[in-house]
Amino acid sequence: MKEWILKAERGLLSVERALLVLLVGGMIALSFMLIERIFWLGHSSFRVESKSGTTIYFDPFRLPVNSIAADIICISHAHADHCSENDIARIYRQGTIIIGPDALFAKITFPARAVRTGDRLYIKGIGIEAVAAYNINKHFHPQAAGNLGFIAEIDGERLYFAGDTDLIPEMSEIRADIALLPVGGVYTMNAEEAAEAARRVQAKMAVPMHYATVVGSEKDAELFRQRCPVPVKIMEAIR
Repeated sequence: MKEWILKAERGLLSVERALLVLLVGGMIALSFMLIERIFWLGHSSFRVESKSGTTIYFDPFRLPVNSIAADIICISHAHADHCSENDIARIYRQGTIIIGPDALFAKITFPARAVRTGDRLYIKGIGIEAVAAYNINKHFHPQAAGNLGFIAEIDGERLYFAGDTDLIPEMSEIRADIALLPVGGVYTMNAEEAAEAARRVQAKMAVPMHYATVVGSEKDAELFRQRCPVPVKIMEAIR
């Protein structure tokens, strides 16, 4: 980019043209960042695109009708707002790989691969590790149920999808560039606990989820932004 600035200073290129080149270059660079290829679909549902075009969904729920087909579907647990047969059907195609806990098999008819905390897989160019997700002082997601969060290695960045969880000790062992964290409380962490989770996993950026549908509101996301020690991106849900 420096050569364009020098050309502008020497009168070989208009300042407007040089600024346009810088702007376009910046947009291209931004598009290569993983955070710009993460799409919140409401509640705890996300679609993530790798640079090579691999499409990963986390907990697809209430998806738009014409949703992009999935290469990988990661299901954190078997509750209906995270494991939806109808939504999986919208994005499933031949070759789609579904992973999730053992309880998944009682809820869906699609072929799936059972994973447990600590399991590591390499699927279609994406490294995925299953991590713990559970409640400490609530009964909704007991540790014994084997519910999951996921760490996905995508284009050299580590994405942590926390699942339905409280602030748990295992988070101190997790390292992530981007953390997708529940903030709505009641069934999961609240905003202040999620802010501490972002600190523990040493995220460079955090995204709130699990609010404004089943539980929680935009106020929870905003409180999370205020309390979080790392930059927060509050996404607008794609419906």
